[in-house]
Amino acid sequence: MEQGDEASRLGSQVSPVTANSAMTHVRTPICEQLGITHPIFGFSHATDVVVAIAEAGGFPVLGLARELPEEIPHIIEEVETRLAGKPYGIDLMLPSKVPQEASIDSLKSALPPGHVDFVEGLRQRFDVAPPVKPSFFTTQVRSEALFERQIEAVLGSRARGVATAIGLRAELIAEAKRRGKLTFSLVGSVRHARKALDMGVEVLVAQGYDAGGHTGPVGTLSLLPQIVAMAGNAPVLAAGGIATGAQVLGCLGMGAQGAWLGTLWMAARENHTPPALLARLMASGSEDTLITRAHSGKPCRVVRSDWIDAWNTPEAPVPLGMPLQQVLVGDVFASMHERDDARLIYEAAGQSVFGIQGPTTVAAQMTQLVDEMDAAWSRLHTWVN
Repeated sequence: MEQGDEASRLGSQVSPVTANSAMTHVRTPICEQLGITHPIFGFSHATDVVVAIAEAGGFPVLGLARELPEEIPHIIEEVETRLAGKPYGIDLMLPSKVPQEASIDSLKSALPPGHVDFVEGLRQRFDVAPPVKPSFFTTQVRSEALFERQIEAVLGSRARGVATAIGLRAELIAEAKRRGKLTFSLVGSVRHARKALDMGVEVLVAQGYDAGGHTGPVGTLSLLPQIVAMAGNAPVLAAGGIATGAQVLGCLGMGAQGAWLGTLWMAARENHTPPALLARLMASGSEDTLITRAHSGKPCRVVRSDWIDAWNTPEAPVPLGMPLQQVLVGDVFASMHERDDARLIYEAAGQSVFGIQGPTTVAAQMTQLVDEMDAAWSRLHTWVN
């Protein structure tokens, strides 16, 4: 097969490469648009990870959905100072059907007594001590008032992109675009993708069932081609279960312009992952993750722990909706992370957890991903007649 035919087979969105088996850099149109070297998008709450991904040629996306509102401007300022003009994005979670304004104390009275008793029993069973430090999970409730503060900070930033993981806000999309920011939406179905495009979203992130965090019922390999087919000229990124460069290249071959990774970075030194959590991730395979409502009230893929397993027993009540589930259990989540409790600690994690083999760095991970893309390209080349 000639060079042009090979480029065509991988889709017109992939830049041509040399006709030999060595792949140089794959740069899709969105890479050119954003000024990045590799079609790798990395989501993280850790500022050190965000900076390292940018320095390695990827596009970092800073998650600010669980940060204290008063800290967000300082976090953004630190990231932008360290990035020194390198492009990055910010991700928010903006679910609907939350209170206009609320506090944890005001919502505690709405908690069903049976749920309160069940959680108290778990606290005693696992000897959970109250957290010492204030955190998002012990001081905040997802509400429209909170979202307004988060949105204001994001729009005032120099972030090149704005992504929403849950929820679409037409006014946010319009204002972000007016300020020259590229808008992204994580979607788990064709229906959600169509709604996002109708609202003016410019980049769709097809997030499959494999993904960590809040996710839907369709696997990445089934979801991606459907989103690509209906997206028209809108760029599509693939997300969910991606841990290798071969997977990244495969997604490009299916029409994606890049891959969105999150779980993998928890192995990096820059993530400052608590030791017990890192050990759990290293020991886990894809089957050690599951989708549960016990974390937030919405379906969320996490890595299993004794705490998560306790919510899957016959005596466990059905988790409450968002934001009440966080009001019910947020202090326990904060405590297990604060104390690095080896029995209980868990985190949102995708089926890509298989890619976490040991402690590493973002630079090493990016190098490995690119090398694996090259190896996969060479392997394909040997099969071409």
